[in-house]
Amino acid sequence: MRLAVLGGGGFRVPLVYGALLRDSAKPRVEEVVLYDVSPERLEAISHVLRGLAAGHDDPPRVRTTTDLDTALRDAAFVFSAVRVGGLAGRTADERVALDLGLVGQETTGPGGIAFGLRTVPVAVRVAERVAALAPRAWVINFTNPAGMITEAMRRVLGDRVIGICDSPIGLIRRAAAALGLDPARVAPDYVGLNHLGWLRGLSYEGRDVLPRLLADDVALRQVEEARLLGADWVRALGALPNEYLYYYYFAREVVAASSGRTRGEALLEQQDRFYAAVAARPGDALAEWRRARRERDATYMAEARGATDARERDAADLEAGGYEGIALALMAAIARGEPATMILNVRNGAAVPGLPEEAVVEIPCAVDGSGVRPLATRPLPGSFLGLAQQVKAVEQTVIEAALTGSSRLAVAAFALHPLVDSVTTARRLLDGYRARIPELAAVLPD
Repeated sequence: MRLAVLGGGGFRVPLVYGALLRDSAKPRVEEVVLYDVSPERLEAISHVLRGLAAGHDDPPRVRTTTDLDTALRDAAFVFSAVRVGGLAGRTADERVALDLGLVGQETTGPGGIAFGLRTVPVAVRVAERVAALAPRAWVINFTNPAGMITEAMRRVLGDRVIGICDSPIGLIRRAAAALGLDPARVAPDYVGLNHLGWLRGLSYEGRDVLPRLLADDVALRQVEEARLLGADWVRALGALPNEYLYYYYFAREVVAASSGRTRGEALLEQQDRFYAAVAARPGDALAEWRRARRERDATYMAEARGATDARERDAADLEAGGYEGIALALMAAIARGEPATMILNVRNGAAVPGLPEEAVVEIPCAVDGSGVRPLATRPLPGSFLGLAQQVKAVEQTVIEAALTGSSRLAVAAFALHPLVDSVTTARRLLDGYRARIPELAAVLPD
């Protein structure tokens, strides 16, 4: 079985390959084809993968290419993890918003809109090439903003593209562990959009144990999301929000805490050091990658935790894994027909009342050899549903703006977002992003 990884020179690709090395069940991935626009990054990551494969019997073969069609041809699965504009684009996503006094985050708010505007056309072109060259392939989308990009790719690929994110499963693991329960034995009532969802219930042996967690001060402090947003607030909500909802519920605090380097600026510096170090000392590639990964993981959402008493990330969270485990579990469920229930980004249909049928939502799904089936959810309360409806309307406006090249729609997307407070500011955002990000200016030239 052949796996194509788009964005194959990306820093997190070794996590995927490491998971493949641990997977011995049949059918297994025998060949990994890494695609990237940067041959230098492909070379660096190839050195890391060779280090990971050392000592393993019959590891998956690795090929690299800078030609998309070559990567896609005959692939059974495609992992799409591209970053249009690179980390330089991310720094602009964050900095332009911050300079206007708004939340500067790569997937949430103005930064997520800018990211989507330049990424949607590329993602749709990728989907068209998959449809032409590997029409039976399953595409697992890592590319952010994951819900928006998955929805855009669905226009070409339909149900054969599925979006994933590790935030919901991380929240569920932490909630279960805080109660001393095995995460594999709980059933979550989780619903929302990518980076905008709520854990409203947690069933264990037929009983909802989430109220017990919300009432227990000691247990609740073991859950990073509760430390981040505060016990009083999560109790007021009656749910545990996805960590990214911090940017909505505490927007002023986020902006006030963002006076120094942005996350993107820090990662750009860190990854430049990593790729330069590997180019200079290829034999140290694996050690350099592991060092940089520890630093990267420990500083995740540091700007939000620094404004609260959330403290550093727990070691258990860092060791539990993320995207790579979800992607491999999804691939195994489909390829091997092993039934599983997973939280995925899929077409809504009638699963979430109040959201459009064609909208991509993030909800529990049943997965087996026939594909993915979204499971029905309880209706969202008005305060949750209203926010989800508004953000989904923004996402759909971004898709239309990007595919039609409409600056008018792009301004509307910025202005309609709940983290943007003015149409005039929306226009200034678009001007600022066009001035700093060539890839976005190419999509919206005027």
